[in-house]
Amino acid sequence: MRPQDILLPAPAGLCCKPGGFHIDPVRPVERAVITHGHSDHARPGHGAVLATQETLDMMRLRYGDNFASSTQAIGYGEELRLGDVTVKFHPAGHVLGSAQVAVCCKDTCIVASGDYKDAADPTCAPFEAVPCDVFITEATFGLPVFRHGDAVGEVKKLLASVALFPERAHLVGAYSLGKAQRVIALLRLAGYDAPVYLHGAMEAITRYYQTCGVALGDLRPVKGMKKADLAGTITLAPPSATSDIWTRRFPDPVTAFASGWMRVRARARQRGVELPLVISDHADWDGLTATIEASGAGEVWVTHGQEDALVHWCKARGLAARPLDLVGYGDEEESEAAPAAEGDAT
Repeated sequence: MRPQDILLPAPAGLCCKPGGFHIDPVRPVERAVITHGHSDHARPGHGAVLATQETLDMMRLRYGDNFASSTQAIGYGEELRLGDVTVKFHPAGHVLGSAQVAVCCKDTCIVASGDYKDAADPTCAPFEAVPCDVFITEATFGLPVFRHGDAVGEVKKLLASVALFPERAHLVGAYSLGKAQRVIALLRLAGYDAPVYLHGAMEAITRYYQTCGVALGDLRPVKGMKKADLAGTITLAPPSATSDIWTRRFPDPVTAFASGWMRVRARARQRGVELPLVISDHADWDGLTATIEASGAGEVWVTHGQEDALVHWCKARGLAARPLDLVGYGDEEESEAAPAAEGDAT
C-alpha cells in the first residue's frame, strides 16, 4: 500500500482515511489522535480523542472536562485497531505523556513523531526510535546552526548567576508545560534545594507533574510574596510574563529564558533576555538527523519548521523526502501565550 493512501495532509491536519481519524488536527474533527498536550497540537472541540492518559489530563486542565465528546487513553506499546489500520504509541521524549504514533496498514508502517527530542529529560519517558517505512519528523530546529548542547551546563549557568547576584531575583521564562518542569528537575539534580517560585499560570500543570511522581522539590506560589523576600530566589514564569508589568514585584530581576532559540543571540537581545539558557524540548539538528537514520525509513516527510534544509539533507543521502507544508503548528512560545495571560496578574 502506498504511504499516501494511509496518511495524507488535509486542511484539518494529517488525515488517515482508512482509519477514520486525524493526527493532531488543527480544527474540530470526528476522531482525533493527539501526540501531546501543547496547545498547537492538542485543541478542544473534537468528537472522540485518543491519547495517553497524561495528555488527556493536560487537556482537561487547560480546556475543562468537556474538551471532547469522548476520550480514550492508550499506553506506550499498546496497539489498537482503528478501521483498517493499527496504531501504536511510543515515547517521544518531548513532554510528559508525549507520543509518536505508528500507523500500520498491511505491510507499510508510518511513524508520525509529533514533537520530540532525543536528549535526556528527568520529567518524561525517554525517546524511543521506532523502525518504519516512512518517518514524519518535525523540523523546529532543522538547521545545522542549532546544536543545543548540554542542558545541565545551562542550569549551572543559572545557579552561578544566582550565587553572583544574591541581591537580585532570577526570573526564568519557560513554557508552562514541559520546559518549566524540566528546568526545576535539573535544578534539583544540580543540588539546588531552596524553594522554587511559580507564576500562577504554572501551578496546575506543575502540581500535576508531581502527582505523576516527578520529583520537583519545594514549590511555592510567588503570589503574596514580599518583594524583599524574593532576593536570591528563582521564579519560573511563562515567557510573556517576563516582559510584563508583573516583573515589578521582583527586586532588580535577572531575566532568563530557557529555549532552543536562545542559541541565536539576536533573539535574546530582541527579547531583552539578560541570561539566555539554551534548553530545548525539541531535537536539535544532530538529534533530527540521528533520529531519521535510526528509524531506518526510506522516505521522510518533514513538517513545521526549517523543512527545506532537512529535506535537502535526506535527499543527499538517497532518501525520498518532501515537506508536508502543514499549517497551524509552531513553537510553543505562541501556543503557550494564552495560559500566561490567564495566570495571576499580580
